[in-house]
Amino acid sequence: MAARAGLTVERLVRAGAELADEVGFEQVTVSAVARRFDVKVASLYSHLENSQDLKTGIALLALEELADRAADALAGRAGKDALAAFANAYRDYAREHPGRYAATRFRLGPQVAAASAGGRHAQMTRAILRGYDLAEPDQTHAVRMLGSFFHGFVGLELGGGFSHSAPDAQETWSRMLDVLDELLRNWPAP
Repeated sequence: MAARAGLTVERLVRAGAELADEVGFEQVTVSAVARRFDVKVASLYSHLENSQDLKTGIALLALEELADRAADALAGRAGKDALAAFANAYRDYAREHPGRYAATRFRLGPQVAAASAGGRHAQMTRAILRGYDLAEPDQTHAVRMLGSFFHGFVGLELGGGFSHSAPDAQETWSRMLDVLDELLRNWPAP
């Protein structure tokens, strides 16, 4: 039955990513993907070991997609323009693909993480920070701060945390990018 369905790891991972965007990353299972293809779960085990393997594939896909989007957004930009483009690429991706975005936070094993697009994300963040002339270890502190801001804000926004009060979340987002730019330009001495 699996051969008739034309199943490949790539097709299964893409179907899992679509499912993650529809029902949430935590709800993705091999069984749910098998139902999408109208095949028995056992048919998928020649392509995937288990749900962990499927989720790892979705995480790798999402990291790659997001890295490509962020790289496109950053092209030709520096300073605050680069910071805003990078941040907006993350936020827009999360809004369009909430399940895949959640997958980017999935814990990968060290070897898998090292081979993933995760390193591209760190390189792009450090490239932005070169425009602010931060030396180590402050650059690492700034990478962590930006990651915390982007993921924290987006997570709260996706969860509806900002929908109950004024001002609009977009206004807060814009102001926070101004604040981050100001902080990075005036990074405090230790």
